[in-house]
Amino acid sequence: MNKLAQLDHKYVWHPFTQMRDWLRHEPIVIASGNGAVLRDVRGREFLDANSSIWTNLHGHNHPKINTALSRQLEKIAHSSALGFANEPASLLAEKLVKASDSKLQKVFFSDNGSTALEVALKLTYEFSRRARARTKIIRNPKFLSVEGAYHGDTVGAVSLGHIDLFHKAYRGLLFQSDRVMSPYCYRCPFNRAKPERADARDYRKCNWECVGKVEHAFTAQKKKGNPFAAFVFEPLMQGAAGMIPQPRGWLNRVSRIARAHGALLIADEVMTGFGRTGLLKGKNNLLASHLENVDPDFACLAKGLTGGYLPMAATLTTRRVFDAFLGEYHEFKTFFHGHSYTANQLGAAASLASLELLQNERSIRARQTLERNLRDELQPLWSLPNVGDIRQVGLVAGVELVKDWRTRVPFDLSDRAGIRVCEAMAARGVLTRPIGNVIVLMPPYCTTPAQLNKMVAVLRACISKALGN
Repeated sequence: MNKLAQLDHKYVWHPFTQMRDWLRHEPIVIASGNGAVLRDVRGREFLDANSSIWTNLHGHNHPKINTALSRQLEKIAHSSALGFANEPASLLAEKLVKASDSKLQKVFFSDNGSTALEVALKLTYEFSRRARARTKIIRNPKFLSVEGAYHGDTVGAVSLGHIDLFHKAYRGLLFQSDRVMSPYCYRCPFNRAKPERADARDYRKCNWECVGKVEHAFTAQKKKGNPFAAFVFEPLMQGAAGMIPQPRGWLNRVSRIARAHGALLIADEVMTGFGRTGLLKGKNNLLASHLENVDPDFACLAKGLTGGYLPMAATLTTRRVFDAFLGEYHEFKTFFHGHSYTANQLGAAASLASLELLQNERSIRARQTLERNLRDELQPLWSLPNVGDIRQVGLVAGVELVKDWRTRVPFDLSDRAGIRVCEAMAARGVLTRPIGNVIVLMPPYCTTPAQLNKMVAVLRACISKALGN
């Protein structure tokens, strides 16, 4: 076993990993990368088919981001944002506000997706309490999110999540949040359509019962005299739930319901932002929410913010929310929340370079082409009996594995169907990670047609090999 792999086994505890299984095999130890290609310490090459857990937009070792970081290192790597400003963070905040093309006017920087949601949660909580104090009706603000939601691993973000596998163990630490059904067309109890060889959203037969459930939740909560303070959602596609896409129009409909009941909208754009879920009228758009004509009160950004280079996040909000925290020193209206590396210069410099790449016309055209190519490459997978649903939103794809597509019967988690397929893919030089029985493909924007072809061809071969059909 490689020496670095031995050190990993001896000292490292990996996230979301059954360590007993991990310790049975020599891990792939990544040593370098370029574009969509990763190399390990043994010199083997792999295609990065999930953009290094959904973060790497432009490819590894990108010369423009490298140059931006080198230039910033010649100045300063980090200084505190508590009481001081800095050049790249100020420029980045301006760029993010302008790129949002919305009512979002203020930026609070943090470290990752969890903290970006934590910021939005705390701001909403205190904003709502102060608003209710003026009416002398003070109750703890309540939050509504979606079944299968995953918004991060900090305690507040976990409280907004509804995946028992991830969250049940911590229930005693959490505050209660309410949930509404996810618009999971493939497994929706209200979808009367029989299985077809197509995305379930395209042949569904229903009466928007999922939207009715949202209306009912808001109405019922209002009758209790404590309306929901905010509705929290992942726009267009729920990630950790299993790449669950929303049918066109769902987000717009439920957002209008939330607005009608006075709730703020918190958009978790950690995975979906920066054009990952598609472009708006052929132009670069920062927020996936705008593809449904939804203008949130909070937009939480992370993962791709630095192009996958450094941990950094941003929570964008409105002037109205910001103004509620203005006051004299003795009033203590300050937002008492912060991070040591908030607005750090290296992360901001990488983010500025990434945004510049995203707004480049050549980049926009390349992403449009890659999205079309991904859709075309996925079509042959429908011929496999263990492929139940293929769902693509922009440059995100989820392939759900089932025992038989005609029945939609899922594999038991103990069958390790998704893991077995991904292990077989790694042996053939393609790296991705399953979400239960769903295989994720999320290629970097620099992926070539030949690389994309290999990613999907290997996936097809490994489904057949691992599942025996």
